[in-house]
Amino acid sequence: MKNSLCLIVSLFVALPALAWDWWPLPMAAPDTCHDRLFYVGQINILSSSGTEAPYLLQTNRHGTISSAPHSGSLALGIIKPATRPNRWFDYDFAAVLAGRLQSSGTLGTGYFEQLYAHARLYIVDLTIGIRPHSFAADPKLTMGHFLFSDNAHPVPRISIGFDRWTPIPGLYGYLDIKGGLTHGWLDDNNPFVSRTYLHHAYVAGRVGGKLPLNISYEFHHAAQWGGHSATAGDLGNRISDFWHILTAQKSGGTTRNETLGREGNHIGMQQLTVTVKGTDWHIDFYWQYINEDGPLRFIGGGKNNRDGIWGAHFEQTRWPYLQAFTLEFTNTTDQSGPFHDKDGIVFGGDDSYFANGVYAQGWTYFSRTIGLPLITQMNNRVMAGYFGVKGDIYGFRYRFVAQHTENWGTYRMPSRSHNTALMFEVQKHVEKAWGMDFSISLASDIGDQFGNTFGALITIRKQGLITTIQ
Repeated sequence: MKNSLCLIVSLFVALPALAWDWWPLPMAAPDTCHDRLFYVGQINILSSSGTEAPYLLQTNRHGTISSAPHSGSLALGIIKPATRPNRWFDYDFAAVLAGRLQSSGTLGTGYFEQLYAHARLYIVDLTIGIRPHSFAADPKLTMGHFLFSDNAHPVPRISIGFDRWTPIPGLYGYLDIKGGLTHGWLDDNNPFVSRTYLHHAYVAGRVGGKLPLNISYEFHHAAQWGGHSATAGDLGNRISDFWHILTAQKSGGTTRNETLGREGNHIGMQQLTVTVKGTDWHIDFYWQYINEDGPLRFIGGGKNNRDGIWGAHFEQTRWPYLQAFTLEFTNTTDQSGPFHDKDGIVFGGDDSYFANGVYAQGWTYFSRTIGLPLITQMNNRVMAGYFGVKGDIYGFRYRFVAQHTENWGTYRMPSRSHNTALMFEVQKHVEKAWGMDFSISLASDIGDQFGNTFGALITIRKQGLITTIQ
């Protein structure tokens, strides 16, 4: 009996080595791709009723669409995508310049939608410049990531880390990791604090590999820090200050931040995801949890455990007519209670997400929320439900989104409003029209938050091959 048990255990241990690679990296597969350089041009034209564009036409678009009720923009550039995931070295870059025409008829200042270079050496990624980067499972079907959505313009940055899920050597692909460290510049010349820096560090792990059930966990730490305040002066721009930000240490001062002398505006976020997958489908169940008060506790273990984003995202590749859909629910009304301190007693509530006593602009870049777009300076207590679906019907790529939001303002400045946002979008590639892509998005807001509005966004895009690099 003992010998039989030892034989079974030995076979169980040896089987993975016989069946799978001990370190299954993509570079083990043959590389049959070629590097290509493209040109791109895009025109956006938006028109709507009301005082500003409907919510779903202007949010989660990297800040490229104005909030004005009537606007247009033109973008031109070159893009070299990363096309060789199976090679030990890959790279991509882009330079896309845009200009905007506002309702007043004046041409806005030109800006770079993208201006970056990215390189991957084996499993390590390095990015320099203005590059969009999303942490959502499907950026087109979500309210937005709690900490880093697609709502604001990409921040100029230097990032290093593992952008892709990377297996741990010797574990046959059953444990993957990814993570990174970013230093960015919030160069929007905000009137409250100018020349501010952005810090972001994250680490994630996933278990399961080829099994039908995977579980992953992510921890993100972000902070606004440094810069110059008109009232408080220099807010700490030295290397030693960066170390305080990286480790979330207290600097010893009491004027630099609202949280007992800790430099910077710190935000923590955790995400737990359970993935169930089959041959040609998968579904992600996820929970995003925010933390703005110390000490750090595991997801759901803080005083504000009723706040978060809970969602389910389904994708399949068998039928193109319905490729994916998402259901999400968001609540940020708790915030650890209504009082931070009262009558000399510290309750630790009134978290007032994304707001800060020193960085009065809050968690924004060019006046747009960097994280979840629903949260603003004047309205960070919200409850929202979301449904989104997309697919392809005979070459017509469609997307439908419905979202309802109940708002309570802030604990210190309560207000009550609601909004129902709807959008239907259709895209079509027309080869006979010089290979251009045409898109029309129809959206409306119903409620007293933005008023009853209706608008349309028309996009014409042309992308072509400049050359192929062998």
